[in-house]
Amino acid sequence: QVQLVEPGGGLVQAGGSLRLSCTASERLYSSYAMGWFRQAPGKEREAVAGIRWGTGYTYYADFAKGRFTISRDRSENTADLQMSNLSPDDTAVYYCTGGSRTRPPRETWGQGTQVTVSS
Repeated sequence: QVQLVEPGGGLVQAGGSLRLSCTASERLYSSYAMGWFRQAPGKEREAVAGIRWGTGYTYYADFAKGRFTISRDRSENTADLQMSNLSPDDTAVYYCTGGSRTRPPRETWGQGTQVTVSS
């Protein structure tokens, strides 16, 4: 089974940018998808973005549109989430995911990485 590793995360000031990266443990098929969820303290986990491995088709939650960009590097088996114009509301644990859905997938989960945006 594919394993997902997501180093990174960190602390950034409001208005700043941060890039998250997720590496899959093995070569992925074109039908596979990777994505990101997040969970803020006291809130339910919510979808952020997803990307289809083969076509590059992307999905974004409304709050992510225009600020976040998901991309993948098929040669490196990585999926990145570039986040810009961050606000304290974006503070959460971000989880990389993999599976069959693009919106985003839920079958496989990374360990999560903390993103903190200070005001």
